Amino acid sequence: MKYYLLSVMQPVGATPAPEVLEEIGRRLDTFHRELREAGAWVFAGGLHGPESSTVLRPADGEVLITDGPYAEGKEMLGGICLVKAPDLDAALEWGRKAALATTLPIEVRPFQGDAG
Repeated sequence: MKYYLLSVMQPVGATPAPEVLEEIGRRLDTFHRELREAGAWVFAGGLHGPESSTVLRPADGEVLITDGPYAEGKEMLGGICLVKAPDLDAALEWGRKAALATTLPIEVRPFQGDAG
């Protein structure tokens, strides 16, 4: 069994209305339940906005610490879901379901190494 990372690409900008977020939350709960029932669940979680990040960068034997996002962009990493899938096609199907649940673009990547 291989592992795949489903990255939620969230647009930078205003937060959707509470009723929209509630519906997305219900769909995500259903998606996560389906992952668990299929034995594909490993881990999932959302991230705070990029303004809450701290970047540590090596420089001349020291580490520079910078608050805020590393790069400006129209999208940010909004959350991740690590799933077990036998192959890329199965992982893409989970990604399709995640995109429908979140209403956001989902990037699917093979995970390096053994996650479990």
